[in-house]
Amino acid sequence: MRDAVPPSVRPPGTDRPESADPALAEDAAAALEDLRSAAPLVQCITNSVVTNVTANVLLAVGASPAMTDIQGEGGVFAELADGLLINTGTPTAEQRGAAYEAAGARHRAGRAWVLDPVAVGALPVRTALARDLLGFRPAIVRGNASEVIALAGGTGGRGTDAIHGVDAARDAAAALSEQAGSAVAVSGPVDLVRSPDGAVVRVPHGTDLLTRITGGGCALGALMAAFSAVRADPAAAAVAATTVYTLAAEDAAAGSAGPGSFAVALLDRMHSITPEQIAARAELVRDGGAR
Repeated sequence: MRDAVPPSVRPPGTDRPESADPALAEDAAAALEDLRSAAPLVQCITNSVVTNVTANVLLAVGASPAMTDIQGEGGVFAELADGLLINTGTPTAEQRGAAYEAAGARHRAGRAWVLDPVAVGALPVRTALARDLLGFRPAIVRGNASEVIALAGGTGGRGTDAIHGVDAARDAAAALSEQAGSAVAVSGPVDLVRSPDGAVVRVPHGTDLLTRITGGGCALGALMAAFSAVRADPAAAAVAATTVYTLAAEDAAAGSAGPGSFAVALLDRMHSITPEQIAARAELVRDGGAR
């Protein structure tokens, strides 16, 4: 999610780089259109710091959020919802119980869900929780490089802050993908999505302002849950969510004075960005170095 000159203000006639794959951009665009038609109901068992941001981002893009995160209801609602996010940011005992219920329900039904292992590796309770939840085979694991490395058994970062670059997490992403059968999305200056079959896609969009607001990464996990409701391929869902979110963020940053105005502009742009703009502007790259 790099700090970049938004495509909308690049010089007229600027071409998409030769390395970019237009088919990936077109699929992301079609996924956005499908999401807005379906208006998926997304259950979010997420951290208390980001509930408002997460719900608003989902509403802005065209999905319907539900913060159903208590024991006795987590599993029941997971059977009803179109998508599910489990985020380990503030794992109270009540949320942990709901997370096990919800992940178990989705796993038994063979339905997709998303794990966002926030601050895993830095703290013991959430680390144990996230590693347990891998047993329920999330369709997508999304985190920063340090979180992905820690979830795979390595050394994590500094709380929610990554201390590793995206490329340092390639092997960990491969290990997690093979262990859980999941797509693994690593957020950073250029986002990386690895599919269970070993394919890798790079998403070179975004802005550093996403790291200056609460919930900039957590909202992306919820978007992946929403897109997984309209894309059977978890890697395609992760790529589409990342593309839509980071392109909208580039546009929001272009007209913002700082983090406060950016947060508002991001919601407006998530609401207004079109599939046609995604298809024309996304510069997604298939990484031939996948392993």
